[in-house]
Amino acid sequence: MNVLRNLVILALVFMLTACSGKIPDWLVSDDLVLPPAELVDFEAEFEPTVVWSEDAGDGAKSEYSDLAPWIQNDYIVAVDHRGEVNSYDKLTGKLNWQIELEVPVVAGPGGGEELILIGTQEGEVIALNEKSGEFIWRKRLTSEVLTPPKAALGTVVARTADGRMSGLSTSDGTVLWNYQRSVPLLSLRGASPPALVDDKVIAGYANGRVVALSITDGKVIWEKNVAVSRGRTEIDRLVDIDSELVIKYGRIYVVAYHGNLAALDVETGRVIWSREMSSRAGLDVDPDIAVYVSDESSHVWAIQDGTGSGLWRQTDLLRRNITAPAIVGSYVLVGDLEGYVHWLSREDGHFVARMRLSSDAIRSKPVVDGELVYIIAIDGTLEAIRVP
Repeated sequence: MNVLRNLVILALVFMLTACSGKIPDWLVSDDLVLPPAELVDFEAEFEPTVVWSEDAGDGAKSEYSDLAPWIQNDYIVAVDHRGEVNSYDKLTGKLNWQIELEVPVVAGPGGGEELILIGTQEGEVIALNEKSGEFIWRKRLTSEVLTPPKAALGTVVARTADGRMSGLSTSDGTVLWNYQRSVPLLSLRGASPPALVDDKVIAGYANGRVVALSITDGKVIWEKNVAVSRGRTEIDRLVDIDSELVIKYGRIYVVAYHGNLAALDVETGRVIWSREMSSRAGLDVDPDIAVYVSDESSHVWAIQDGTGSGLWRQTDLLRRNITAPAIVGSYVLVGDLEGYVHWLSREDGHFVARMRLSSDAIRSKPVVDGELVYIIAIDGTLEAIRVP
C-alpha cells in the first residue's frame, strides 16, 4: 500500500509541477487521507477579548497564500488576493486608507523606510506611501513574488519563485543587485521570507541552506546547511526552509521540512545547537528559555533554547494544519484549518482558552504587538485581540 501511495502521489506531483516545479503542501502530508483531530474539551481559564474586527477584503484565494498583515509604526496593513490594500489604525481598527491595485497577490504586504510594499503573482513589486497609500513606483522582476518585500538602508529586498533575491532602490525601484540560487526539481510551494538585520539579508532556501547576504550589494557573507536531503523518494528528500526565520539577540532560529531545528550565530552562521525536527509552519522564540514549533503533524513543541531538549509537546491538534506559534504573554497561540484560535500554557502546553475567528482557515502566524495580537483568516477577517 505504501508503494502504491507513493506512486500515485508522484504521478500527481509530476502532472501538477510540469510548469512550476512546486508542489502544494497537502501532497506531502503523511496523513493525506486522515481527518483532523476533533477538538478536545477543557475548562477555559479566561475569555479572549476582541478589541476590534474588520473585513480586510476578500482574503486569500490560493491554497498556498499567506496574506499575513504587516505592522508599521501606528498602522496595520492587509492585502487580499485581488490587490485590495487596507491600512488601519492598529489600536482602534479605524481605516486610514484603501487602494485597489487590481493585481493577483499570494503574499502579505511588507514595508520599511516609510513604504508599504506589495509583491504580486505577476512578478511586480509595488511601493506605496505608508501614511497615505499614494502610489510611488512599481518594478517588474523575473517571477512571482512569494514573500513580503522588506526595506532597510535604502534597499528593498524581494524574493521570487525562481530562486532569485533582488535588491531595489527605495526611491524608484531600480535593481541594485541580484542573487540567484537554483531551485530543486521539486520543492514545496512557498519560500522563506527574507529577514533584514543590521546590514544583512538572511533567508532559508529549498536546499536546506541558510544564506546571509550584504544588503548593499547582495554579496554572500556566509551560508550554512541546516538540513541534508535523504530518503527513498523525491518527497522524502524535500528539505525546504519555507517558514519565517526568527532573529533575536544575535541568533537566527530556523526549522526545515524533513530537517532540523537550529540556532545560528547571526554574524558567522555558526550552528549554536540543533535537533531533528520537521516543520513547514514555523516557530517563535523566547531566547535562552524556549523555542516553540508547530511540526508537520500539527503538534506544538516547546524546545529548550541552548540545548535543543524537549520540554513539552501538545498533540491534541493533530492534522489541524495549525499556524506557526506566537508567544503572547504567558501563552502560546496558534490558529487552525477551521478558524479556531488556541491558547496554550507556555509552562506545560495545556489548553487555557479557545475562540473561533472565522469558519474559514487561519494560515498566517498571529502577529503580536504590545498588548494586542492580530490574526487574519483566509476570508479576510482581521481581528485585534487583547493579550491577557
